[in-house]
Amino acid sequence: MEKFQEIINGNDPVLVDFFATWCGPCQMLAPILTEVKKELGDSIKIIKVDVDKNEALMAAPQFQVKGVPTLMLFQKGKMLWRQSGVVPKEDIIRTIKSFQ
Repeated sequence: MEKFQEIINGNDPVLVDFFATWCGPCQMLAPILTEVKKELGDSIKIIKVDVDKNEALMAAPQFQVKGVPTLMLFQKGKMLWRQSGVVPKEDIIRTIKSFQ
């Protein structure tokens, strides 16, 4: 949890993917996030959080992840955007760029 807080408190935007290995839509989102990272490069950090292995983080009051996949965009510790479900690459990139 401390390492997670340290990452999202940084100056760079961080896209967090709350996922589960058994989740079909999560598997569909994975290659989309790879493409997002390829396109945006070092201007974004993308981290994946397995909800089955990080239940305390998932249930934390500030996150309350109830479904997967859930994407959250953070910068300097502040959540800028949150979306559940599979999100098209163009929408993710547009959202990230709107906060840069």
